[in-house]
Amino acid sequence: MSPRVTLSVAAGTLVLAAGAGAFALAYADEQPPALSDSVARYTAPRADRDGSLTFTTDVTASSGVKNVKVLAWPENSSLAQRKPTAKDMSAVESATCEPSDDDTARCTYTVPVTATDADASPSGRWHIAVLATADDGSSTLDPEAAGFTVE
Repeated sequence: MSPRVTLSVAAGTLVLAAGAGAFALAYADEQPPALSDSVARYTAPRADRDGSLTFTTDVTASSGVKNVKVLAWPENSSLAQRKPTAKDMSAVESATCEPSDDDTARCTYTVPVTATDADASPSGRWHIAVLATADDGSSTLDPEAAGFTVE
């Protein structure tokens, strides 16, 4: 093979490799947010104190975490038939998120539970639905990110 052909093949290989790398980087930037380590903790109220519901999750988004919406819903409700949608999640409360590294945030949602709240809530299994939105507008909906039991 002539040196010119060898040089052209090598240059072409570099261009293909660089193009594949750029595609991989662009694809990585377009990934929706990912949820991990999601945990719900429910503490029932007692006569001397309120209870609480606390949900935590780690959200990873290469463009940054814009918002995390959280909805607790009972398994024996109308939502069990159809699961919460992104539209359902638009009006619910947001978690508080603190960065834990360059592209991950630890998000926490806590709400007090009074005796009146507990009495009005159905007993049994509950789920936590989460809608995580990244700064680039991509989002991930997990209708059953975590669960807990109300007795």
